[in-house]
Amino acid sequence: MGIRDSPTVTARRVTLDATVHRESRVTYPTRSRVTWFDRWLAKQVQGTIEAARVRLELWDGSSPYAAPRSTIGDLIVRDRRTLLGIAINRDLSFGEGYMAGRLHLRGQVRQMFAALSSAALVDPTWRERVSAALSSANDLRSARRNVHHHYDLGNDFYALWLDSQMIYTCAYFADPAMSLEAAQRAKLDLVCRKLRLRAGETVVETGCGWGALALHMARYYGVRVRAFNVSKEQLEYARRRAVRENVASRVEFIDDDYRNVTGVYDVFVSIGMLEHIGLRHLKSLGTVLRRSLKRDGGRGLLHFIGRDVRRPLNPWIRRRIFPGGYPPTLAEVTTRVLGPAAMSVLDVENLRLHYARTLQFWGDRFADAKDDVHSRFGPEFTRAWELYLAGSEAAFTTGWMQLFQVVFAPRESPPPSWTRSDPYELPGAPV
Repeated sequence: MGIRDSPTVTARRVTLDATVHRESRVTYPTRSRVTWFDRWLAKQVQGTIEAARVRLELWDGSSPYAAPRSTIGDLIVRDRRTLLGIAINRDLSFGEGYMAGRLHLRGQVRQMFAALSSAALVDPTWRERVSAALSSANDLRSARRNVHHHYDLGNDFYALWLDSQMIYTCAYFADPAMSLEAAQRAKLDLVCRKLRLRAGETVVETGCGWGALALHMARYYGVRVRAFNVSKEQLEYARRRAVRENVASRVEFIDDDYRNVTGVYDVFVSIGMLEHIGLRHLKSLGTVLRRSLKRDGGRGLLHFIGRDVRRPLNPWIRRRIFPGGYPPTLAEVTTRVLGPAAMSVLDVENLRLHYARTLQFWGDRFADAKDDVHSRFGPEFTRAWELYLAGSEAAFTTGWMQLFQVVFAPRESPPPSWTRSDPYELPGAPV
């Protein structure tokens, strides 16, 4: 997500100065002399971030920043290769440079990235629109490979910084003072109440993660769930938890792609999967909805990272974090998924600030576990994930990214409630 999409590093519980001091002990190649070309190039790059009040600093300590306003932080470029890369392909080179330790930040980092993100809020270029239209295809083989790249890093890795239920999607902070654990439970319950689940109903979930929602639905709402996923690590964890909590008879975790869903269900739900499908395959989800959801009384919910306008995912995020990822717009979801499936939209809610808060928690917890992550995976991996989590927080804070929850039902089926107020008025999960 780079400087624009996922502007890139969050303030941590450790101070930035402490972080820079620790990293300054790394041995770097001998720095070359700064030439007139370097200074000219730096001036061009500085012009693209001037509005954010971020000062570019070269490897000899010089800077082209000449604005009368005070700065909020410094972007420190350690070599010519990184400077040239940022000038040519900022989004990709920023991530690669930070990951490799050739690019550093000094100052209030969370504030810096929010400012950089806000300064970049412009309409997408024609190149970006074309790139989005040609976004990676996720056929059955590549979809499984892409999921493995991100989600099969090891359950113990995610356990270091996620909540106790291993929920890796946006939480719902009904009260701003909620803990992450409480907010994640509130999200699970909000989803169930929006769907008006009733005991004895059948539910299909696609992209079930570590199984928290499926288990919650079965345990507290008395439904039977079939949950599809292609991450072996997540499925093993979910199955063990189902047995441990005595709900294995009501939840079936299936190692298969969403396109292979069979059967007809009362409810369809997908949390955090739609952004992994890719633009070319959105219609395939619509096909699944049309054949698998009951026409009389059926309903569903899609919870996904999205955009206000069509734009590809940042190239560094696609390369290092989410290969094949594409956050769709609401228009693309309605025209490519729900419309062809003959579904009517009943409710839309944007929870992007809730995701920013969620990412703040994850970033702080990741910082606390940084030494452990470093010892397991090395410095480049650690810096890459710092960048991804922090940049994502800034993207949701400033509106580069959105988090949509869309409730829908077959066109001929009446809405399951007269108003939309009751999901927010009911108490927590039944006991």
